[in-house]
Amino acid sequence: MLVFSTSDKGGAGRSVTSCNLAYRLCLSGKDAAYLDFTFGSPTAGALFEIDDVARGATSGGLHSYLLGGVGFPAGVDVPAMTDRAALRSSASRSAKLVLFPGDEGGAELLTVNDDMVHRCADLLSQLERTFEVVVVDLSAGRSAALELALRATALPQLRAHTVRWLVFHRWSRQHILAAAGLVHGPNGLLRVGREWGHDAGCLLESVRYVRTAVPSVAALSMMSHPAQAAWLAEQDAVLERLASSNRLGASTLLGTTPVEPVLQWREQVILDVDVDAHIANPATADAFVELAHRLLDDRTWESF
Repeated sequence: MLVFSTSDKGGAGRSVTSCNLAYRLCLSGKDAAYLDFTFGSPTAGALFEIDDVARGATSGGLHSYLLGGVGFPAGVDVPAMTDRAALRSSASRSAKLVLFPGDEGGAELLTVNDDMVHRCADLLSQLERTFEVVVVDLSAGRSAALELALRATALPQLRAHTVRWLVFHRWSRQHILAAAGLVHGPNGLLRVGREWGHDAGCLLESVRYVRTAVPSVAALSMMSHPAQAAWLAEQDAVLERLASSNRLGASTLLGTTPVEPVLQWREQVILDVDVDAHIANPATADAFVELAHRLLDDRTWESF
């Protein structure tokens, strides 16, 4: 399975949620690869707490590979290389989790050419033979990374593979409208995908949304003045209607993640030991487990 994580706006929680998703897939017994296609800021290594690649690979990363500089990009075994002992211990007892970082100092790709598309498709094909799930974290917006992914997955060698597109957005008016535009709007995923050879209907069926940092209205209401509590409930209902009217309703939802203080202060992988120590909230870990489960559940992807 190839899983592409995207969002129209930065700050949507795409990268930190995708890292946690890959980790939970690993814990569930699925060999997982994580490709950092956020080319302008290849910092997935920092999320996995691998200091050697916190800003990307010093050589041989994804930039070098896509530009033809190396025959295969450098991979980093997360359990073996992470500087966090608890992550090293928990992940080492599970399936494989390998990070493929971009190059340190690498910039956003300004153009995408046929050679890059074929290199990308070749890499994804090779990784699918080794890993059960390949998570590709794309740069935000209508980026070269998104074009690269759409063009590569339209090629015959990948067309028969299982491909999922996860669109991340926060629970706000701006983020809902932005996510809808990224999929359905001008130069959005569906239109650009169709231009590169995708069937728009099949592509749409492979898209699901992830709402991140969703506040608990009930919990907030308990701490609020009655007037404020009523306003919060009203605004939550407004957002639900807005999401539904923009085709981001319940039938298109992979899942949600709650507001998590740990992630607000420090983007990281949430471990069970964090929950046991009462540092992270159980609901956050549960949300990541549920996302991993629903990603692999065929019923999640039935036509809507």
